[in-house]
Amino acid sequence: MHTKTLATAAAGLVALSALTGCGSSDTKGSADTKTVTLVSHNSWSVSKNVLKDFEKRSGYKVRVLEDGDAGQAVNKAILTKDNPQGDVLFGVDNTLLSRALDNGLFQPYEAKGLDTVGAAYQLDKDKHRVTPVDYGDICVNYDKAYFSEHKLTPPRSFADLAKPAYKNLLVTENAATSSPGLGFLLGSAAEFGDGGWPDYWKKLKANGVKVVDGWEQAYYQEFSGSSEGRKAGGDRPLVVSYASSPPAEVIYAKKRPGTAPTGVATGTCFRQIEFAGLLSNAKNTEGGKALIDFLLTREFQQDMPLNMFVYPVTRGAAVPADFTKYGPAAEDPETLAPEKIAANRDQWVKSWTSLVLK
Repeated sequence: MHTKTLATAAAGLVALSALTGCGSSDTKGSADTKTVTLVSHNSWSVSKNVLKDFEKRSGYKVRVLEDGDAGQAVNKAILTKDNPQGDVLFGVDNTLLSRALDNGLFQPYEAKGLDTVGAAYQLDKDKHRVTPVDYGDICVNYDKAYFSEHKLTPPRSFADLAKPAYKNLLVTENAATSSPGLGFLLGSAAEFGDGGWPDYWKKLKANGVKVVDGWEQAYYQEFSGSSEGRKAGGDRPLVVSYASSPPAEVIYAKKRPGTAPTGVATGTCFRQIEFAGLLSNAKNTEGGKALIDFLLTREFQQDMPLNMFVYPVTRGAAVPADFTKYGPAAEDPETLAPEKIAANRDQWVKSWTSLVLK
């Protein structure tokens, strides 16, 4: 979840058109019927023993192609859909889903185990072109030490962030180049409505919000609450990140702290759902189906949290205690219907860019 950024549709498609002529070995897909190829963004991760167990049981060897960030992976899959790189695409989320579906990227497949997935995650339940795999929440994180030192209460809501008390404290990502940046924009649109979100962003701009290209720059360089940010001299104690960032700070710390050094402003969260789909012209459709089925198994679902820092979508899948202790999912995140996102996303991003960056 943490490293997924996306390119703008126009810029991404132009840039990626040059790439489709390169790396021809990657466009062969899984001509070998014993090999199934998974195309993903660069945050894909699974425990070796879990993947090996699937390969042993299914008889398929899994080949993984990590194709940059989420937007790049989707855009390149669209450009190469007649001769795809692989059989299954993982990582398209609800903010980009309509783009993939409108371009006929996937063929229908109703996965085994889909009956264990909550209805709220099944955004294509009538056609089954994509299968929900995980979810997470894009939220503002805060540096606990900063707010304690300054005797300042952390923000709790979108509206709080525009208050004078938080002037020059927030860093966010560009909504045109970053998945969490886009999610934060969509969250504000859900909170304030079509007519209200531009006024909200005018207030944020007046209140000194800083915009950077992507999550890694925001979190690792600008945010004072991350270990890397502190070393880099980051001076922004508020950052648009994920609800799962605090447990990552604990789990990956050289010396494990008793509590997470960062917290989540739970009233600023937007729910993100990730999907996998069988590519329309997959060369190994049976292997692709088996791989999608595997993504819904309890073994894989319970392996995800500490590998990709996301939540499982299947009922009964256990989540590690550390994950729930330090990074519980938002209880009432903002959401938008897929058709709402599809109808407005590109225009909202264009308007946001003119309003905030110019």
